[in-house]
Amino acid sequence: MSNRLQAVRGMNDILPDEAESWEWLEEVLRGWLKSYGYRPIRMPIVEPTPLFKRAIGEVTDIVEKEMYSFVDSLNGEELTLRPEGTAGCVRAVIQHNVAAERPQRLYYTGQMFRHERPQKGRYRQFHQVGVEAFGFTGPDVDAEQILMGARLWQDLGLDNLRLEINSLGQPAERAAHRAALIAYFESHKDQLDEDAQRRLHTNPLRILDTKNPEMQSLVTNAPRLMDYLGTESLAHFERVQTLLRHAGIGFTVNPRLVRGLDYYNLTVFEWVTDALGAQGTVCAGGRYDGLVEQLGGKPTPACGFALGIERLLALLADADSLPQAEVPDVYLIHQGEAAGGLAIRVAESLRDTGLDVVYHCGGGSFKSQMKRADHSGAPLAVIIGEDEVAKGEVTVKAMRQKDWSEAESANNQIRVALDDLAEHIMSQWTSGQDF
Repeated sequence: MSNRLQAVRGMNDILPDEAESWEWLEEVLRGWLKSYGYRPIRMPIVEPTPLFKRAIGEVTDIVEKEMYSFVDSLNGEELTLRPEGTAGCVRAVIQHNVAAERPQRLYYTGQMFRHERPQKGRYRQFHQVGVEAFGFTGPDVDAEQILMGARLWQDLGLDNLRLEINSLGQPAERAAHRAALIAYFESHKDQLDEDAQRRLHTNPLRILDTKNPEMQSLVTNAPRLMDYLGTESLAHFERVQTLLRHAGIGFTVNPRLVRGLDYYNLTVFEWVTDALGAQGTVCAGGRYDGLVEQLGGKPTPACGFALGIERLLALLADADSLPQAEVPDVYLIHQGEAAGGLAIRVAESLRDTGLDVVYHCGGGSFKSQMKRADHSGAPLAVIIGEDEVAKGEVTVKAMRQKDWSEAESANNQIRVALDDLAEHIMSQWTSGQDF
């Protein structure tokens, strides 16, 4: 057996080439969120276990089977690595009275943890962007959050996502529907699989979300929640649909869309794709008006959604829409003690102008350093040897340019006075020319 330590299964390292794509996407996301008036909030990744039991629901799959929970050995407190972000965000809003004076639009990014079977698009440590709005009562914020998704897909050039929406109504309406579901499924108990039988009296709504093909006909004919919604809930949902139509956003009303968290009411939605196999939900959320009060705060309407970073990156990769790996502007090659001392000063002076410069470390011949320069992807190499030091010059070599004139050099390189180096690079190589 190997003694090599490896990452925990389902918790992946993100190496430099991939991490640069993450940082690019995170920058895009920050700009997108800012354009809608959302501000950042950061919460701990560890929260009290009772927070998730109260918020998500004790009979949900997340709480029953997927949470990473443990007891603090110092004080005996029950703690959990956060499986989702909304509960922690609500806890922070209550604890610090964030929404006491005026409505708030907040967002957060970071790791979530669920003990699931790892597969493409589903990991035990995964990353989400969470978007939460507090203090907005009407359906307009529901529609705007859905529109946020549509704009993001447009900004990223993704056209293979579709929108599904539903309304879960209010608690009393769901209770009536729940009773009807239990009666219906009990009358067909012999057709229920083991998972459905377990949920029958604890969370029958989740049976509607089954992936078991043998139960699809049974689920299709089950009582519809929409038939139990009152006038106000129906009007809320109709207004959401009207706003989406005004904005030109296509959607499908999916009566089986219930979400896996107990705190939702009224509008729920998912942006889904067929490009990721079974893990087709890229962005999902809805309204949760009762959660703030349920967790000890004052009654506060709320609406939010979460976006899976890994799944979004997978979509972008499939569409060949990720940016190329970042490379430095200059790789600085040197040989000899005097050249090394001059080169480190030159590197700093070029950075002063805003250029990204890799200063070669570790010695080696000019040939080996040139190989490193080529591998770095830098379009320019600046070379300093004994001859350059003596003459107060440097050699600038184009590593990617193929159309230099013969007057400049057959080797795509030119000597430049040391004092003119920064100006030469900025004027000749950053003024719209292709490196």
